[in-house]
Amino acid sequence: MKRIGIVGAGAIARWHCTRWQQLPVEIAGFYDVVTGAAEAASQQFGGQVFSSLDALLAQVDYVDICTPGSAHKDVVLAVAAAGKPMVCEKPMARHVADCQAMVDACAKAQVPLFMAHVVRFFPQFEKAKEVVDEGTLGKPGVIRTVRAGSFPRAQSSSSFSSNYYADFSRSGGVILDVSIHDIDYVRWCLGEVERVFTRGLTFAGEPLRDHALITVRFANGAIGHIEGSWAHPPGQFRTRIEIAGEKGLLEWDSLDDRPFMAALREQRDAGTANRSSASPLAPEDDPYHRELAHFLHCMETGEPFRVSPEDGLMAVKISLAAIESARTGQPVDIATFEEIPS
Repeated sequence: MKRIGIVGAGAIARWHCTRWQQLPVEIAGFYDVVTGAAEAASQQFGGQVFSSLDALLAQVDYVDICTPGSAHKDVVLAVAAAGKPMVCEKPMARHVADCQAMVDACAKAQVPLFMAHVVRFFPQFEKAKEVVDEGTLGKPGVIRTVRAGSFPRAQSSSSFSSNYYADFSRSGGVILDVSIHDIDYVRWCLGEVERVFTRGLTFAGEPLRDHALITVRFANGAIGHIEGSWAHPPGQFRTRIEIAGEKGLLEWDSLDDRPFMAALREQRDAGTANRSSASPLAPEDDPYHRELAHFLHCMETGEPFRVSPEDGLMAVKISLAAIESARTGQPVDIATFEEIPS
């Protein structure tokens, strides 16, 4: 049985641990710069508290990196040097250059790096991708997503300090924390992004209610609209997806009691539509369980990960380009975008 070492013991680590407990692995233990966070996680999930990252690496088979994104680079480089396959939470890093260093280090060491972009494992979103790939909607023209909630209150007992999310220099605001989910997803569905244009509150001096509206143009001519928000009332969280193609419309909304919907326009009978529904979600079909199970499956079989290190890098690059567009008020071309870290 493989031994999993968890680096970082905050909220997402605990979320992962409840899923690791359902899989055929052993939680070896935790390392966190806040020792009390690691101790609390160890008491809840078992495993030991490691005094250093090196101590953890010496006693595990796989590593699950759950630190803040701004701390991912150093951990990934150390894990790669130790030759341990790893799961790394999104965002890959705070800066493109750091992402590239991580990609290069893992490639040079031939160490598997799985980027945990969990939206690709949500059954509704996975089903939507399947419908697009099958050509059911015809050529896609527009994709719209919403991911909106209230400002996240970080746990002070973890390596996330209480103002981590409000500190734009570390978190990247709502775009790098929230919208990056959908940026990765729409790229997975419709291919490479050529240009991005953003409006929002990221630079309005309101970090606790950051909100962004992102428009992306794909290389295939399609358009994407991505809405990300920390401005919703506490306790409210919403996700939504809509994809329009030549032959029909697909939609799903977390606030709607109806299941996944697809309305297809019959080519021979313009003006009428056949609507069908299908819900791919079963109670045990948890996306976090599915992504970690996917990691284990790929490690056992040698199959490629659904999310590659390069995918993680591109999600960060497009997110940072969106942030730059919000700052300047101008569209940004992805091919020529060069980040100037602040």
